[in-house]
Amino acid sequence: MKAVTGREMCKALERAGWTLKRIKSSHHHYERPGDPRIVSVPVHAGKTLKPGMQHGIMRKAGLTEADL
Repeated sequence: MKAVTGREMCKALERAGWTLKRIKSSHHHYERPGDPRIVSVPVHAGKTLKPGMQHGIMRKAGLTEADL
């Protein structure tokens, strides 16, 4: 799996139709119209997401490796 930063993950979510709902501290919370789920992405100064965190965000948002 390609390692991405939190900012890159946010861009991928926005391309997939997710919109930024709010930012609390360093966590960006995304929602999609008609979908009750909220996806939270930690954005920390260019640090890459850990593999488990990245996989969880992708699974919850319905993203694939090609979406990154």
